[in-house]
Amino acid sequence: MQLRDGQRLGRPETGWRLRLYTIIFEADTRAGRLFDIVLLGFIVASVAVVIADSIGSVHARYQRLFTVMEWVFTAAFTAEYIARLACVRRPLVYARSFYGLIDLLAVLPTYFAILVPGLSALIDVRVLRLLRMFRIFKLAEYVDEFAALGQALHASRRKIVVFMLFVMLVVMVMGTLMYVVEGPEHGYTSIPVGIYWAITTMTTVGFGDITPHTDLGRVIASAMMLLGWGTLAVPTGIVSAEFTSRRILRMPTTRTCHECLSEGHSISARYCSDCGAKLPPYRHEATDVR
Repeated sequence: MQLRDGQRLGRPETGWRLRLYTIIFEADTRAGRLFDIVLLGFIVASVAVVIADSIGSVHARYQRLFTVMEWVFTAAFTAEYIARLACVRRPLVYARSFYGLIDLLAVLPTYFAILVPGLSALIDVRVLRLLRMFRIFKLAEYVDEFAALGQALHASRRKIVVFMLFVMLVVMVMGTLMYVVEGPEHGYTSIPVGIYWAITTMTTVGFGDITPHTDLGRVIASAMMLLGWGTLAVPTGIVSAEFTSRRILRMPTTRTCHECLSEGHSISARYCSDCGAKLPPYRHEATDVR
């Protein structure tokens, strides 16, 4: 997990908490990589069980097996959550963080179903199954590319907002124009209906529930379709360019400064970006976890 937890969460300095912290939060060690791989397997398997359990025929046949597996996953994620809180000096900071809340959501639904038996009378039990799907967000904690993509989206946010405003302007103008050209007799009963048609046409979905009947309307629809082909490529290009440039500029690791305990220094860094102390040489262990 590429977080600067040494400062923000309070990295322990000695003892079993430091060893546990190294395994859980620092992925550059053999034990850390093994921990991440095992936990990734549990996350994927638990999400697969939730998906399979939503199928009626499969649920009826393997209900008991799914129940046992769900408790195994819940116990594992509970132990992981407690371990994370135990190995940092500021557990409340982690508990209130994004990943801390995701870890909590990964275990709460199963306990809710036991502690509040009458909950199904107030809310459909499928909501609890939906909450268990939040476990898939735990994947972002163990895959570096998730963090890089998030940084690229954050850096491109203004360009994306401007692009979305342009799209909204186009669909509003075109939707209003189609309302005037086609009229209620052809299904365009209001400007919002015309905007709905413009959105489905620009995104090349084209449900076909509303179609132009006049020649001018078909000309406008053709222009919208061609505009949609070019429009879809714009946000992809914006994010891809930002993503590529950031990956080239910096490849973070979990290297830790021995002076201030901050993390995330690049492979080529020689000095700490926070305190200026000289960093120890980067030593990457073999990826074999056998």
